[in-house]
Amino acid sequence: MPTDHLSTTFATLADPTRRAILARLALGEATVNELAAPFAMSLPAVSKHLKVLEHAGLIKRGREAQWRPCRLEAGPLKEVAGWLEHYRRFWDDSFDRMADYLKEIQSKGDPNGRKN
Repeated sequence: MPTDHLSTTFATLADPTRRAILARLALGEATVNELAAPFAMSLPAVSKHLKVLEHAGLIKRGREAQWRPCRLEAGPLKEVAGWLEHYRRFWDDSFDRMADYLKEIQSKGDPNGRKN
């Protein structure tokens, strides 16, 4: 069954190692060895993570002589941000309503006549 692009992106981002790799690539291009350095895993294991990221369209891998840099492709992340924006507005509105309610009950004071 085909998966939509947003689902593929979320599934890819579910792994903390892949998120850490993306955070590193946000700073600029890096080789597989540079990306693998902070992790206690083999180069083949890091390469598998890179393949998943590449399949999701989150990174590109290049070839420059013997250097094989990876770079961030942020397009799919923009799609995620757009999807999340709806929910951010929902929570902002909910917090605004809660703040209004708290101000209202604080201005009334408690039943014993004391102000909060």
